[in-house]
Amino acid sequence: MIYVEEEILNHPRTLAIQSRFPDAEVVPCARYGEIFNRRAQHFRLQKRRPSLILAKKHRNFVHDAPEGFGLAGARSFLFDPMLNCIYDCRYCYLQGMFRSAHYVVFVNYEDYQWAIEEKIRALPGEELWFFSGYECDSLALEPVTRLAASFVPFFSRFPQANLELRTKSTQIKSLLDMEAVPNVVVAFSFTPEEVQAAHEHETPSVDRRIRAMERLQERGWRLGLRFDPLVYGEGYREQYRRLYEQVFGAVRVDSLHSVSLGPFRLAGDAFKAMVRLYPEDVLFAGPLAEENGRVAYRRELEEEMVEFCTGELLRHVPQEIFFPGLSVAPATPAAAHSDSGPAS
Repeated sequence: MIYVEEEILNHPRTLAIQSRFPDAEVVPCARYGEIFNRRAQHFRLQKRRPSLILAKKHRNFVHDAPEGFGLAGARSFLFDPMLNCIYDCRYCYLQGMFRSAHYVVFVNYEDYQWAIEEKIRALPGEELWFFSGYECDSLALEPVTRLAASFVPFFSRFPQANLELRTKSTQIKSLLDMEAVPNVVVAFSFTPEEVQAAHEHETPSVDRRIRAMERLQERGWRLGLRFDPLVYGEGYREQYRRLYEQVFGAVRVDSLHSVSLGPFRLAGDAFKAMVRLYPEDVLFAGPLAEENGRVAYRRELEEEMVEFCTGELLRHVPQEIFFPGLSVAPATPAAAHSDSGPAS
């Protein structure tokens, strides 16, 4: 089923997306929030058979990145024309952020691009970074959304502005069909195979992601590696050591823009919502503690894991491309998810 806001029933992107699902029932609605923000929805049940919602975004197109996020000396912003992810990673904070598991695609990309261009023109000469892939996976629905196919050519016009597309997907055809753009980074998220199999449901395997990176590097794309989140297990040292050997056995360091890692951390309210959804999941029974409204591994364990993984990574990559801040999970303002109608 596809819900479509009445205002964009005839938008070209709406029609293009609908054409990919000729047998789907199309249900018009006034505002996407009627469906997405309903009370008494069950995220876990909806995740089994989510619907697609096509909508128009009216405000909050681009957000300042949270403090400590991004590259030192550069201004960082977040944007996502989609809400929710087709994958089902048990540690993902989106399940604690949204009431609904339906996918929302805001089809008015041109308004996002206008807002991004405003930021760029207001900050001439500054190095800027725009990150996509925090309220969705940037590439997982690329055959439907054509997000990369639209935004990569747009960013090619503004060399001072950099775009990061963050993904666990292997949907890279749009990128392979284009010439590599020097101010675009395609960043792949990884956890060890054991973690992927246990907690990253529906995602491509580690090996398939690596093969996608190999194809992109051969075409000259700048790549990123995001080892995030660090997930504890009794054999975590060997698991992460093996993962790094697997990745760097295929991905050339000279194709990498940046490498980062980030510990497992969740806002307390999001963690409680996720435990209610999956009370039986072993991930939430780990050696976790709540401090200052955030849930993470106990401080000494987190520091031990970060120290070990940092040391192992720096055996493979130079210090100058290691940026831990690129794996900080942003706490997106609630206003970003309440845009159910035009600004007053």
